[in-house]
Amino acid sequence: MSLPILDLNNVLAPALAEGGLDPARLEVGGDLQRRFADAHEVFERRRAAGDLGFLDLPFDRETAGRVAEVAESFGQWFEDVVVLGIGGSGLGAVALREALLVPAWNERSDEVREYHPRLHVVDNPDPRTVHALFERIDPRRALFVVISKSGSTAETMALYLVARARVAAVVEAEQVRGHFLFVTDPERGALRTLAEAEGIPTLPVPANVGGRFSVLSSVGLLPAAVCGIDIDELLAGAAAMVEACRGTDLRANPAAALATVLWAADTELDLPIHVLMAYADRLRAFTLWFQQLWAESLGKVRGDGHVGPTPLPAVGATDQHAQVQLFMEGPRDKIVVFLAVDGSGVEVEVPDLHPDVETMAYLGGAGLGTLLDAERRATTEALRLRSRPSITLEAGSADARSFGALIMLFEIATVYAGGLYGVDPLDQPGVELGKRLTYALMGRHGYEAPDVPEVDERWRIGGTSG
Repeated sequence: MSLPILDLNNVLAPALAEGGLDPARLEVGGDLQRRFADAHEVFERRRAAGDLGFLDLPFDRETAGRVAEVAESFGQWFEDVVVLGIGGSGLGAVALREALLVPAWNERSDEVREYHPRLHVVDNPDPRTVHALFERIDPRRALFVVISKSGSTAETMALYLVARARVAAVVEAEQVRGHFLFVTDPERGALRTLAEAEGIPTLPVPANVGGRFSVLSSVGLLPAAVCGIDIDELLAGAAAMVEACRGTDLRANPAAALATVLWAADTELDLPIHVLMAYADRLRAFTLWFQQLWAESLGKVRGDGHVGPTPLPAVGATDQHAQVQLFMEGPRDKIVVFLAVDGSGVEVEVPDLHPDVETMAYLGGAGLGTLLDAERRATTEALRLRSRPSITLEAGSADARSFGALIMLFEIATVYAGGLYGVDPLDQPGVELGKRLTYALMGRHGYEAPDVPEVDERWRIGGTSG
């Protein structure tokens, strides 16, 4: 298979009038190569210690086989599959659905979907969204996949309780458990206990795989498989990327090169905002998945007191009319990673209807895909001419195999980047305080409500009139 190609030319000094990296620094013997070697050593120690469980997922044939069996079993009984999860428990499923299924999957006919179920991902306890979902689906024909490794995620547990009550209202008591599947820790947690007590089927999330690294576990594989995505191909692509990213040579290890260049862009070139700009609607959700992966893994205070980079998702050509003005003339604090994909086998030709109208004539006979790729190349060049660095990642066809490789590329790069920054990319201490305060405000036993300062009404501005 053809793995993604990382083009670093437009971040290097020869291509930019100012502010580029000296390519010699990335060569064997260069200081960035040596710096990465230290990060690679940290990576290998953590791999040996069993901390990097996501690297093993592409080779876990037992779990993949179990997922395929469960997907086939449930897929033929239900019209709708509803994933209840948040963060990494939801973003990965959405990214897979948008990238690998036909557009507007849930609105397509049964024939187009080949009688696979519709896939809904509820990743936020917004009552308006949840109410609308239950207006659209029949709980008697729906499977609810509850994803929480700990079984204590407040948002997911609340959604589960709502779904459980809705199902219980329309089916016999002994049938309720057949509408649920838990994806959780293999040994402990509230969902595991409940599943064992009630006979609810489960799929495991390995203990050494964190939520944002879990898309290639049961977390993402089950929603994908139930809709007919070839998970064997997905895992094969990821496995190939694991093998491609083993060495210390930056020129031969794409994840190493991506992590090192983005780290240097932040810490040396003062480019702390890392934009992932995908030139395909089907990769819009992938940019949001990247945003969580990069932000939650690296957004931490380093030993020098500085905080890690800020990821920013974007989609071309849409954001050429929304954000590129800022990229071009705003603060020089951004590096853009352009994500290019080959055509999906579908092209739409632009009709040559007005050959006498200059603003339209040149478009006649061209394809929309050709136009979109020209927009990407033009934006890349415009940034280069303003000495605004960018990287281009050519993802190939973005089919299941290529997409699996793309996922693994970013996951490995994230851990490498953690080593470069000197932070732990696997924890999220900044999230824990908000969780504890939420538990307290909702009245969970053992959590004390915070002392909130008295509100000064002078600074509550606005309100009703008349």
